Amino acid sequence: MATYTCASCGMSVNTNCAHCDAPLVDTNLQKDDGSTVQVSECPNSHGKIKSPSCCGAEMSCAI
Repeated sequence: MATYTCASCGMSVNTNCAHCDAPLVDTNLQKDDGSTVQVSECPNSHGKIKSPSCCGAEMSCAI
């Protein structure tokens, strides 16, 4: 399950797909310029999200 944690305050959130309630899977998306973006995606192909924000910064999760 994707658990995002704020590096500033320690707040954490777990993410599930709203369509099928499956826990989202942590992965990296490679952009055209070669850089990567951390995302979480539904294992049942309902989509993917970029990390949520907290304290003015993106939250991160362990991959």
